[in-house]
This record gives sequence, structure tokens and C-alpha cells, in this order.
Amino acid sequence: MIGRVAAIERGEGREMAALMLDGELHDLLVDAKPDDLTPRPGAIYRAVLDRTPKGMHGALVKLPDGQSGFLKETKGIAPGAHLLVQVSSTAEPGKATPVTRRILFKSRYAIVTPGKPGLNIARSITESDARSQLGDIASAAMQGVDDGLGLILRSACLEAEPDEIAADIAEMRDLAVAVLAEEKAKGTALLVDAPSAGHLAWRDWSSPDPDIVADHEGAFAAHNVWEAIEALKSPRVALGNSAWMSIEATRALVAVDVNTAGDFTPAAALKANIAAARALPRQLRLRGLGGQIVIDFAPGPKRDRAIIEQSLTASLRNEGTESHIAGWTPLGHCEVQRKRDRRPLAELL
Repeated sequence: MIGRVAAIERGEGREMAALMLDGELHDLLVDAKPDDLTPRPGAIYRAVLDRTPKGMHGALVKLPDGQSGFLKETKGIAPGAHLLVQVSSTAEPGKATPVTRRILFKSRYAIVTPGKPGLNIARSITESDARSQLGDIASAAMQGVDDGLGLILRSACLEAEPDEIAADIAEMRDLAVAVLAEEKAKGTALLVDAPSAGHLAWRDWSSPDPDIVADHEGAFAAHNVWEAIEALKSPRVALGNSAWMSIEATRALVAVDVNTAGDFTPAAALKANIAAARALPRQLRLRGLGGQIVIDFAPGPKRDRAIIEQSLTASLRNEGTESHIAGWTPLGHCEVQRKRDRRPLAELL
């Protein structure tokens, strides 16, 4: 189907959401099972600073249900102190969940930023009258609020009604005030749960809005989402002209191997490598893979590396997830570091 379709599927006490662009799976969100207590990105906790292991450049914090978090920003905080933290990414196997004190209250149109006062409007909103109107809405909604709260207005505001934006700002403002007041209370507690897959879809797939929102039983079947998910269970990804790459997650890293299917000419290698560089970030996102990515591109002359790296840089930038190309190893592998912004799909399924 041509167009932008958001499909929501519910069952077994959890939600799944898929974004289809012109019939191709573009994004996939899957909730953990109800009995899975693993802290999820976006959740806000009242935590207790535990201890600072030597050589770790940070400290462990106690979370509810016996869970542990790892906090880097510990300057001036003594063990036993109560503090507010937000889960920033998923944990590597066997490690504490990364958390941060830089808390964000994020919704469809607005993000409230404690400790970072001021107003920022999405750069994609360029029309001066629109920016001025949004500034007026923000000033009215944040009037009388502590100066320490800042506000970011998202690009989705461009297509929203003023009343919707004002209500969204007010909801995030009130939530921030209520949560910040909990910091001095005693004990660990979950203060704000991580958003569900359906809520994330509503929040983050709104610019532009989907042409169709299929929120009903059988939505995935109606829009061929199950077939796309089945394809993600295979490590093999077709790149066109018989070329393909394999993506396999190990405990230490994600290994990517690019193959030209028997055509060993430099032209075929470059074509396959560029196709892999363009397709890989989306595949990593759909599969929920992050951390260290090691790519074994098809063999080719070193002069082609700059072209491959340009393609990879552009596709990583379009993803929006924090990523960094570390460079090329002596053996010719390209290394990428990608933020673990969601759990591996294989675990959730």
C-alpha cells in the first residue's frame, strides 16, 4: 500500500506498533511482557546512590524490585542520597541499566526540560509568524512555573491546533512539577513508567501524521506487518542484484558481513557496500540492536572507503539515534558505536 500507515496490535497484556511506508516496514515498537520488570528507556525513578566501583567512572544506584542502575553524573552526591533518574538506554547483557539525572518529560508536541530553562522551537518550523505564535502559547502555558523548567516545542506543533499544544504543554508541566517534588521522599520508587509502544507511536510518528492509523484487532495482518517481522528473524538482508548482508548479534558486538554473491569486481563490491551502508541503520533499529557494530564490507580498494563512509554517515544521521563511526581497523573492518535505545527484538519476541 502506498502511504504512511501506523498499525497497532494488542494482546497478551502488551502492545506492538509498526510504521509502514509504502508497504515497507520502517519502524517497529514492541512492549516487554507484563512480567518483565527490566527498566525501560524513558522511565523515571526515585533512586538511592549505592556505591562507586573503582575504574567505572560512575556509580551504581538502587532502583525498585532489586534492580540496579548505572549513573555517570555523580559529582557532589554522597552514597545513600536520594535522587531522580531516568532510564537513558537499555543495558548490555549482565550490566546495570544506564540512567541519567538529565530528565526529560516528553510528549507529542512538547518536551519539558528541568534544569535547562528557556524556550526552544524545532528548527523545522521556519515561518516567523508560526514561531511567534508558538512562543506566545508557550509563555502563557508556562507562566508562574519555576524558572528552572525549560521547554522544547516539537515539529509536530506545525500541524496542531493552539489548544492542543497548550494542553500538551500543561500536562507535561504539571507532571514535571509533581515528579520533581518527589525527589526528597524516602526509598526507591517508579514515578513515571516508560511509554507503551502505542503511546510512543502516537508521540513520535506524528510528523507527518500517518495517512492511516489502524488500531484494531488484525491490524498487523491487514498491513503485512507479520511477514515483515518474520523476515527480521533471519540474519540475511537482500541488497539487490543478488548481493546481501548478514546481521548477527553476539554478546560482545553485532557482526555485519556484506557479500556480492560471487561477483568479485570492484564495481560490484562498491555497489553492494553502498547499498549495505544505506540499509544497515534501519535494520539495526528494527532489530533493536546497538552497542559496538563491526562491519565487514565486501573487499574493494581503499579509495572506496570514503564513499562508503559518506553513505553510512548520511543514513545514520537520518536515523536520529546517537551513533558514531569509530573508523576502520587494520583488517579493513568498519566500526560503529550505536546507542542501545531499545531492547533486541529477538528478546521481546
